[in-house]
Amino acid sequence: MWFKKDRAPKEVREGRTSKVPEGLWVKCDNCRQILYNKELARNFKICPKCGFHFRLSAPERLRMLFDDEKYVEHDANLRSMDPLKFRDTKKYRDRLRDAEEQVGTSDAIVVGSGTMEGIPVIIGAMEFFFMAGSMGSVVGEKVARAAERALAERKPLIVVSTSGGARMQEGILSLMQMGKISAALGRLSEGRVPYISVMTDPTTGGVTASYAMLGDLNVAEPNALIGFAGPRVIEQTIRQTLPEGFQRSEFLLEHGMLYFIVDRSEMKATLARCLRLLHS
Repeated sequence: MWFKKDRAPKEVREGRTSKVPEGLWVKCDNCRQILYNKELARNFKICPKCGFHFRLSAPERLRMLFDDEKYVEHDANLRSMDPLKFRDTKKYRDRLRDAEEQVGTSDAIVVGSGTMEGIPVIIGAMEFFFMAGSMGSVVGEKVARAAERALAERKPLIVVSTSGGARMQEGILSLMQMGKISAALGRLSEGRVPYISVMTDPTTGGVTASYAMLGDLNVAEPNALIGFAGPRVIEQTIRQTLPEGFQRSEFLLEHGMLYFIVDRSEMKATLARCLRLLHS
């Protein structure tokens, strides 16, 4: 005879749960290791297992570079218009509104001034999480104004790029920003005020074709994708297999397109050292 003992279900206490709090752990996109989020943040968002550099938001980047994480933001009130009344699966003005609500910035770049190891400096940090860091009229205007302010105040300029390229929703207006920024940087160069371009993953399209490659020093983070068109598009166009690591920081350094590659944990000290040499 089989005996069966009925057990009463355990009482679930109110407020008790076995679920892990959301956002406590994150998986590395490179080595697939599970990482403790707070430890990752303390390590400049660099994977302690493989050295993979996670993407930073623009405010995170600025806090990392400025002394005491303090800076004065410039032109925060600038916002893109919708001159073409552009619409694909969604209205452009709705995309702008949603991006601002979700990301917390007015567009795909934040510009601020402060000090870096005691050196007065102006820094622009692109925001990839705002429409893939695309360059529209506001991004172009902010970078151009940053260059003009750097020239007027005799302060070095640093721009940290991460972008998918020009913003198609603004058509030719976005492409015109390339010339405008290049002209402003040309005046900065004539005035002998240093400009350092820092490229992070990814830096592509019209941003690469303009201000990202116009620095007195062009530097990058490790393994960053840097190029005009993506590798897949190039392979389809030329019908050839590209070399391994093509368009990554290390490949560009080897072929003379970068001055050096800097680990994020050493970026602030390295940039400050370069500014002392350039601005002495």
